Amino acid sequence: MAELTHSVADMIDQLGRLPGIGRKSAERLAYHLLRVPKTEALALADSIRSVRENVRYCEQCFNLSEAARCPICTDPNRDTTRLCIVEQPRDLISLEQSGMYRGLFHVLLGRIAPLDGIGPDQLTIDPLVDRVRLGKFTEVIMATNPTVEGDGTSLYISNLLQEYPVEITRLARGITAGSVLEFTNKEILADALNGRQKL
Repeated sequence: MAELTHSVADMIDQLGRLPGIGRKSAERLAYHLLRVPKTEALALADSIRSVRENVRYCEQCFNLSEAARCPICTDPNRDTTRLCIVEQPRDLISLEQSGMYRGLFHVLLGRIAPLDGIGPDQLTIDPLVDRVRLGKFTEVIMATNPTVEGDGTSLYISNLLQEYPVEITRLARGITAGSVLEFTNKEILADALNGRQKL
């Protein structure tokens, strides 16, 4: 059986460290990078280097940014009375792409997960409380993921913010349009019943 060159074996090992990439996927990616034109492969390497050297967390909301403050925090047309709390920058991007929210954001950079050894002190909760204390927010929207850890994180934060004059809300949950009740799990049904609205 032929041995891999050191460079190829190293690239497969490095690719295999990426989340969701197993050994076989890493091998396919490595061989793909060997087949494409050199300029294309080096463009990928350059983009990785550029991201690592130029991208940082926004000093105010902890979104990804190439400047001290991200474009959302510096946008004068944003509604500065609303603050939406998300777990990760990718969650912020999803909400932005909906086009339905024009307020500000705060990225926690994770969620409280005691089983994974992640506590409140490892998140951006202290800067969040300072923003609410010093800001003019009238509403704080909890947009953490609807998981045990996400809900626990929301509850923890909402308890910290109780002393401030802000309305604390969470994203609506329930049955999506086009779904069938028979095949909907009980947690979604419970959320839908609890969050029912007037017709």
